[in-house]
Formats: sequence, C-alpha cells, structure tokens
Amino acid sequence: MNKNKFDDLLAASKLNELLHKKEVDEKNKNTVLWILAIIGAVAAVAAIAYAVYRYFTPDYLEDFEDDFDDDFDDDFFDDEDEEEK
Repeated sequence: MNKNKFDDLLAASKLNELLHKKEVDEKNKNTVLWILAIIGAVAAVAAIAYAVYRYFTPDYLEDFEDDFDDDFDDDFFDDEDEEEK
C-alpha cells in the first residue's frame, strides 16, 4: 500500500513538472510573439512614413532633365549633318 501511494505521489510530481514546463514554454512564446509584433509595428510605421515622404517630396531630377533638354539645341546636330554632305 505504501508503494502505491509513493507511485501516486511520483506521478503527481511528474504531472506538476510537465504543467509547469508547459507554462514556462507558453510564457516564452508569448514574449517572442510580443517582440515580433513590436518589430512589425515599427517597420510598418517606418514604411508608411517613407511612402508619405516620397509622395510629398518634389522630384528635382525631373526638373533638371527638363532644363537640360531646353538648353540642348537640336539644331546643332542638323547643322553638322548638312556640313558633312
């Protein structure tokens, strides 16, 4: 009868250890999940801020290309072609 009680106590102890281990594992999973959620939220805010910045910032290169095209005269090439003939 004493052995039966010892076996029951041992089984209860192992069950308690398993439940405690499961709680610790679940707590670690929740911590990792929270960290990943925070990193994702920060990345999303950064992406939105960059998109808004790109949308509202004027494209200075486009203006430069337009000015360059205006300054560069196409008649220059036409004159060279006539001289070669």
